[in-house]
Amino acid sequence: MRLLFLLLASATATAAEPAPLRVGMELAYPPFETIGPDGQPTGISVELARGLADRLGRPLVIENISFPGLIPSLKSGKIDLIISSMTATPERAKAVAFSEPYLSAGLTMLVPAASTARGLGDLDQPDRTIVVRQGTTGEAFARAQVRKARLVTLEKESACVLEVTQGKADAFIYDQMSVYQNAKRNPETTRAMLNPLQKESWAVALRQGDGELRAQVNAFLRDFRASGGFDRLAEKYLTEEKSAFAEQGIPFFF
Repeated sequence: MRLLFLLLASATATAAEPAPLRVGMELAYPPFETIGPDGQPTGISVELARGLADRLGRPLVIENISFPGLIPSLKSGKIDLIISSMTATPERAKAVAFSEPYLSAGLTMLVPAASTARGLGDLDQPDRTIVVRQGTTGEAFARAQVRKARLVTLEKESACVLEVTQGKADAFIYDQMSVYQNAKRNPETTRAMLNPLQKESWAVALRQGDGELRAQVNAFLRDFRASGGFDRLAEKYLTEEKSAFAEQGIPFFF
């Protein structure tokens, strides 16, 4: 009888433990989501995920998944949601549900340092090459807007940047933050054109029909913003970028 009681008590305790919140992100996009020197996930998206998990009273599990695999992993149930600098688009909304936007961003271009281009029109020419990253809104935008230039699609951001630094591509269309950071890392061979080609919003992605979790995520984002959470993250991770954008009169992210 004592053994049966202990087994029942153990089963009850196990059943009472909250299910982990499994968050998918590609840990390859600093300072939003990356792997720190200690080998652990770190960055703005990671802190958002931790704050959300704490709010829900659930242990956090971060799944490092390549960006093209995030939505399939969500739909299959491998993860509960995606926090990975993902732009909410009508096309993606056919497959997943999105939270309220938590960040405003834009598509811009990384071009060679010696480029005289002032905009996309100067680069959308038959003798020009534009590179984009597979599965991103940069690719979708380019396929819809680039009419004359040769379009090259590559899997990795680093490979796209290399095309520009080596003079093989005349532009890389990607988000403002990445373009700024890549221009900073390659000042002798590239420059950033930060005025947005297209404005976008980032949001948390969830499975369609998961209305309860979506409501919880939206409530967390509203409260996090009201309490100054996004301002604190900007000061911690993006102080230099915030100043650079302000100098050019470009609205910042949060």
